[in-house]
Amino acid sequence: MKIACAEALAALAREDVPDEVAMAYGKKLSFGRDYIIPTPFDPRLIHRIPTAVARAGMKTGVARRPIVDMDAYELSLKSRMDPTASILRSLNARARAAQSTVVFAEGDDPRVLRAAVLYQRAGMGKALVVGRSDDVRAKLTAEGLAEAVDEIEVVNAANTTHLETYKAFLYKRLQRNGFDAQDIHRLAARDRHVFAALMLAHGHADGMVTGATRKSAHVLELINHVFDAQPHDGAVGVTAVLHKGRIVLITDTLVHEWPDENDLADIAERGASVARDLGLEPRVAFLSFSTFGSPVSERAEKMRKAPVVLDNRRVDFEYEGEMTVDVALNPRAQENYPFSRLTGPANVLVVPARHSASISVKLMQEMAGATVIGPILSGVGKPVQICSTVSTVNDILNMAVIAACGID
Repeated sequence: MKIACAEALAALAREDVPDEVAMAYGKKLSFGRDYIIPTPFDPRLIHRIPTAVARAGMKTGVARRPIVDMDAYELSLKSRMDPTASILRSLNARARAAQSTVVFAEGDDPRVLRAAVLYQRAGMGKALVVGRSDDVRAKLTAEGLAEAVDEIEVVNAANTTHLETYKAFLYKRLQRNGFDAQDIHRLAARDRHVFAALMLAHGHADGMVTGATRKSAHVLELINHVFDAQPHDGAVGVTAVLHKGRIVLITDTLVHEWPDENDLADIAERGASVARDLGLEPRVAFLSFSTFGSPVSERAEKMRKAPVVLDNRRVDFEYEGEMTVDVALNPRAQENYPFSRLTGPANVLVVPARHSASISVKLMQEMAGATVIGPILSGVGKPVQICSTVSTVNDILNMAVIAACGID
């Protein structure tokens, strides 16, 4: 059992070090003479070492009560550090089954490269990286991943045989929007976000991850050259917030600036769809500073009208509103409104505008230490996932897994 512990520590030390550890120590760590065993802050220790010791105990006959389900045991250990483990585990299992090819648009960023390597090494599928081969090689080497250079495929306009097809497709879409042939060439051949989106549109990848190096609004604008991701197209940004073993989806955090009641109903439907993709039975709450008409306000009017729009659509999920966030999430507060159609705390929160959605997510992340996944771009017909510029390697990997699962 001691040998098993030592071997598990040695194997862990040779793996890529998570960003949490680097932040705790204020420097990048990689296997070498200054780093030969994992640090105490490594979150993987809690589920990697005990399982290795337990397996050794069972193998040698020392363990009197063998663990029947080792995967469940490992998951219970993970959950002590990360309450999102169960949902991420199910997504990882779906990604492994799908074996999707995911294109990572920003191959000039070390975080993206590490996430691409992890995606492929975890057996999720194939990782394609948009970038220049020499640059990718140099950055991977600098990250201590020189051996990974030959594992992932680097793609760009210079080494594809499909560039002319991409350009013809793009010109047909944009020629009446002020783009000439030269503009089209620059977009298709020189912009990595557009190039990756074109690969996805033509079936040369199953999913796409971008946004780690540029603001989401700008990335979304570029993606709109290839896909229909405008508010009137039905696109919605859904962010999953996970805290204390609980998951809540907040919409719309990406697309709609100031939605009306019809937009809010659309957002609710897309949010419910994403909830089901994540294995949740949706319960939608339309949020406001008022609850069922009190206090009366013009600002809250559209939040009252949106459920009526859904009434006419005869949707197959629970929804209610308008209500304050405590009524939406707190069972005791809900008891004061026995007529409410919600049978439990809401897990899809539809907020009045994008700014309030963004504030809510970032407040939970910074003040409560919540884990945030997304925004998950839904409603564009293809799995296009946009990270934030502050994403860690694990954040980018999570978005790749969501893309691989086909959630859109």
